[in-house]
Amino acid sequence: MNEADLEMARNERNASPERYINTPPGRPSHEIERIATGSSSSSSEASITRRDRPSTISRVSTQGDLERHPTVLSRIQTARSQHTATVGRSLTGKSRESRRPLPEMGLGKPYPPPLPSQEEYVVEFDGPDDPLHAQNWPMRKKILTAVILGYTTLVSAFTSSIFSTATRVVAVQYHVSTEVGILGLSFYVLGFALGPLFWAPFSELQGRRLPIVIGMFGFSIFQIAVAAAKDLQTVLLCRLWGGIFGACPLAVVAAVFSDMFDNRTRGLAITVFSMTVFTGPLLAPFIGGFIVESSLGWRWTEWLVAIMGFVAFFLDLFFLEETYPPQILVSKAAELRRRTKNWGIHAKQEEIEIDFHELLTKNLSRPMRLLVTEPIVLLLSIYMAFIYGLLYLFLTAYPIVFQEIHGMSGGVGGLPYFGMVIGMLCAGVYIVLTQPSYNRKLAANNGVPVPEWRLPPVIIGGLSFAGGLFWFGWSGYKADIPWIVPTLSGLLTGFGLLSIFLQSLNYLVDAYLMFAASAIAANTLIRSLAGAGFPLFSQYMFAALHVNWAGTLLGCVALLLVPIPVCFLLYGEKIRRKSAFAPIRPLQSEHEVEEDQVDVPDLEKIDSRTNAV
Repeated sequence: MNEADLEMARNERNASPERYINTPPGRPSHEIERIATGSSSSSSEASITRRDRPSTISRVSTQGDLERHPTVLSRIQTARSQHTATVGRSLTGKSRESRRPLPEMGLGKPYPPPLPSQEEYVVEFDGPDDPLHAQNWPMRKKILTAVILGYTTLVSAFTSSIFSTATRVVAVQYHVSTEVGILGLSFYVLGFALGPLFWAPFSELQGRRLPIVIGMFGFSIFQIAVAAAKDLQTVLLCRLWGGIFGACPLAVVAAVFSDMFDNRTRGLAITVFSMTVFTGPLLAPFIGGFIVESSLGWRWTEWLVAIMGFVAFFLDLFFLEETYPPQILVSKAAELRRRTKNWGIHAKQEEIEIDFHELLTKNLSRPMRLLVTEPIVLLLSIYMAFIYGLLYLFLTAYPIVFQEIHGMSGGVGGLPYFGMVIGMLCAGVYIVLTQPSYNRKLAANNGVPVPEWRLPPVIIGGLSFAGGLFWFGWSGYKADIPWIVPTLSGLLTGFGLLSIFLQSLNYLVDAYLMFAASAIAANTLIRSLAGAGFPLFSQYMFAALHVNWAGTLLGCVALLLVPIPVCFLLYGEKIRRKSAFAPIRPLQSEHEVEEDQVDVPDLEKIDSRTNAV
């Protein structure tokens, strides 16, 4: 088994009835000894020590023992895996090693006597229905949170493309080539590649809310700096830093949705996230075009997004609540300490000792390790990088077709993007309509999700996207063809683009649930590099090949990438069984299965509980 599965198996053995029952003479057989669980990640030796201390025994009824509830066990296993392989120094009870002598207490004081076991003072969730847990929030609260985060993500994505309408004006103002002006667009998207390497592990250490609030504040400040910049280098550098801060929602929001929603509703929630990521860049060009052509000038494209950013910042600051379970328990422990005056009460997250070297090697490097060692993450990221790169390539391709060939103005020339927006809306409706079928399969499989169920729409979307590229190339290369024809090609490209991105993202979240933020960060890194690079060569490509053959080339590449989701649909489960990160039991021989059934009676349930979190 991989590291995560071994830890889960040990937890299940520790939580099995045989480990609980300890009935001394005179104790009724229906009473058991309760061992602290929750988010604790103590070793089995610590549990044995506690059983040997009758003074700390707490009796509860077997029927009422919440610690055996499947949902509670599921959250225990997930939290322990997070602590073991995600956050800071592993919780094994060991502090940082030091060769220095132990310091004195001071003023001649002796060392105090040993304290009771830490586990007695660790706070937990109060069963599977604890209202503090984000999955138990009222649906109204979840929807409000999703809307706030959807707007936050939309602002970040919107800002990425609104500068594309100002590149020529900026190039003329600062006496540089158009390609240098496009760097303002590319640098911002490059920030999308760099930012998640910091924001994703930060969200796993300090929760989701703090990174989002900090990210949106920094994003808004740097948009003001771009709007007030006096030279080109300030524009480019501030666009880069704005992208780094603006990358926070792209890296963290999907993980927030995995905190709040279960398998039956997570797909719908991530639909909202994906639509904001992709419709944002397409809504900006026509707005930016009208602003640049007006008396306001190009700087107001940045003043506008700065205002939008501060609105998102204040919404996040005042209305966004923490969804990360370990951090919620930190707040609960702080309240209990304050109100009971018992300084020993704490959350397991507070025992973490942040080691800088380990932070670099384990947390910041995890997205890169996922990208390099996991075929699913690598190949899907390549596919999504091509799709995402074309999204930003369209920011230069559409002006060539509709402004240069059809003679439209900057503002009017941005309206054909609505063809792609409508195609994306159709894709969103399609995904929503397939959700009941997904839920029926989930119910038939005893609530155990199979990530490969997400892939059929990716295959359909891939074919649609390739067809839209051929349509766009051969209908937009000359003015004799009415402008509505290449505009309608956006229905296919928009439908395919969102279908591919949306369900691929759902597939990554389902396959790497405990490390969703890092998997998404790895994916965001490579696709953002493509988004930054594609606009730089697009004009040269369309000038050399013309619109028709450039569209043909891109369509052929899109067709070549369609077999990637087909391969994962057929062999994805076998690939995940060999993964060091995906929580699934690897293939075993019959003899090994029999041994596991002796040692771990409910090992099959471990997979279902882990995936059901």
